[in-house]
Amino acid sequence: MLSVRNLHVSYGPIKVLKGVSLEVPEGSIVSLIGANGSGKTTMLNTISGLVTPTSGEIEFLNERIDRVSPEQVVRKGVVQVPEGRKVFKNLSVFECLLMGGLIRKNKKEVLTDIEKIYEMFPVLGQRRRQMAGTLSGGEQQMLAFGRALVAKPRLLLLDEPSMGLAPQLVEGVAQFITNIRSQGVTVLLVEQNAELALCISDRGYVLETGQIAFSDQACNLLENEQVKRSYLGI
Repeated sequence: MLSVRNLHVSYGPIKVLKGVSLEVPEGSIVSLIGANGSGKTTMLNTISGLVTPTSGEIEFLNERIDRVSPEQVVRKGVVQVPEGRKVFKNLSVFECLLMGGLIRKNKKEVLTDIEKIYEMFPVLGQRRRQMAGTLSGGEQQMLAFGRALVAKPRLLLLDEPSMGLAPQLVEGVAQFITNIRSQGVTVLLVEQNAELALCISDRGYVLETGQIAFSDQACNLLENEQVKRSYLGI
């Protein structure tokens, strides 16, 4: 579904991604793990069209997307949930969800899908008129997930979805990710909690200083001694 080939990205003279290649098959969960500053968020932002690569190719469903606008990327079915959630704090829960459907033409279907989000996350339904900025961190993460799903993604890019959440909420994040895969949404997951990411993924990539250091089936990376020492705290 998604193919990244020999991707290079620089911020001025600083080279952030150095020839990165990866594949995300349709229907899979693929995780991208690595230390802070390794280039994980830059990878997602480049796929989303927020950052223009220096060179390399990004294909989604056999179509180049590395030189199109973020809006066009979303229209093609690639939607990102950014790090830190970034909800519209001065909008209500309902208004934030409505923002997710701005690109869709059939507004009646958008409203129907928002009701499905309330079923998925009942607390959002209870607080639909509440300002997003007054929600807890976990509730804001649910809202960020819901906003992305209202956009009808085929590929969902998740950037550190468990960051800042209480431990008891992290399991819920993992369950959400596996549930949406079962609904036909493919997932590329960037996650600091490497064990969580690999446990729910089909395949994993380890990014070190802008380059892929390891790539394998996720179950094999969980048993890789160097990965365990460097990223799993074992």
